[in-house]
Amino acid sequence: MTQQRDRLCIAILALGGQGGGVLADWIQSVARSQGRLAQGTSVPGVAQRTGSTVYYVELAPMPADGRAPVLAQMPTPGDVDVVIASELMEVGRAMVRGFVSAERTTLIGSTHRIYAIAEKSAMGDGRADSSKILEAAAKRARRFVGFDMDAASARSSSVISSIMFGALAGSGALPFPREAFEDAIRASGVAVDSNLKGFAEGFDAARQPVAAPDEPAVPTPEPTTPFGQALAARIRARLPAAAHRNALLGVQRLMDYQDQAYAALYLERLERIAALDQPPHALTTETAAALALWMAYDDTIRVADLKTRASRASRVRDEVRVKNDQLLSVTEFMHPRLREICETLPAPIGRRLLHSTAAEKLLGRFFTKGRHVETTRLRWFLTLSLLAAMRPLRRSSLRFQEEQQRVEGWLAEIQARAPSQPDVALEVARCQNLIKGYGETFDRGLSSYAKILGFIRSGAPTADDIATLRRAALADEQGQALDAELNRLGAAA
Repeated sequence: MTQQRDRLCIAILALGGQGGGVLADWIQSVARSQGRLAQGTSVPGVAQRTGSTVYYVELAPMPADGRAPVLAQMPTPGDVDVVIASELMEVGRAMVRGFVSAERTTLIGSTHRIYAIAEKSAMGDGRADSSKILEAAAKRARRFVGFDMDAASARSSSVISSIMFGALAGSGALPFPREAFEDAIRASGVAVDSNLKGFAEGFDAARQPVAAPDEPAVPTPEPTTPFGQALAARIRARLPAAAHRNALLGVQRLMDYQDQAYAALYLERLERIAALDQPPHALTTETAAALALWMAYDDTIRVADLKTRASRASRVRDEVRVKNDQLLSVTEFMHPRLREICETLPAPIGRRLLHSTAAEKLLGRFFTKGRHVETTRLRWFLTLSLLAAMRPLRRSSLRFQEEQQRVEGWLAEIQARAPSQPDVALEVARCQNLIKGYGETFDRGLSSYAKILGFIRSGAPTADDIATLRRAALADEQGQALDAELNRLGAAA
């Protein structure tokens, strides 16, 4: 029983490439230098982001009789002394798996987020509530040590594994001196200086109160060009104050997306809504955001533009921390359909090809499968750059004409409802969040929007009816929840 109480069980939950294995090795090195037995195992998990692995380290006192104890291969729920998680969702997963207990577990976790595929691919806002995970961590662990390890890693120009190692030492959960931890880093002989710097950052942060990471705020644009300043003055003069920020962001987005005239068209459309709105001007504020998003729809030109920007290349290099003497290769998965190609062409040509059976048979086979495109190679970079350079021709494209018709139809519906049914007009404006992405994602959203619009036009729906249908449309990709609600409301009517 004495050996059982002296045994220390440590579970590390880390994503691929974060150095979880290195961290486990460091912990074992520290323990052995202090006269402990140490064993480490790892079990790779399937990827919900970049692949999550559970590393398990068990420490035991050196037996006096020379008989080696039998150590476990995996953590057992309710029997873990220390849990270290490299990201907030991993903190949540550790609790769900029962690794964290209020009686014995010191929980050390980063408060930053790396969004899961399910969160990013959700039809609505699929993000998990970070505050609930933080609250649960404080309640379910004997002690919770939490801070933004990703930010600490950036500040110290080190890897997150050294931050976690420093946090473990700073937490006092292991009965070893700081020098023993630092000696383990030195003994590894790998990036010693940067790892020691990261260790010190994590050590100090672990001794501070838990703080949730600051949500990055999008700054309100400050126009620098004469035309941009003129549009900003127009916003302040003709739109209610509540909508100014969204309208400024919308103008910035559309000037970047197309040109100055397109941004002016955006304001012209928004002013039509503002003329019908009443305090507190929620309709204008909501429409300002939704209209900018719809007018800046994703097409092949936009995708190519974003993927070839120098700012994107710089961001990717920063994210993977490429050094000056290293080369970076980026491979994208692209799957344009024949429809997207036709929609990029001048409207008469695109429409004819899109509805041509012969064109489908001749060209369709070239667009049935996706491609892995290495955009850092000259061939593909030039191809995408040429496609992005077609932006001035966008107005003549089939897709541009189709989207302008849809936008005008949506605005007309808002304008018709605003004078007598402002709550219904507001819900119609919010239906725009069904329209997003490109390819099949766009098609699904457009189909749901069309069904809801048909319901609105067929009778006298309430704002609650529209809100219910919108939430149902975002509930599943197959549209079953939406169809069920439409049937329910139709029967009720």
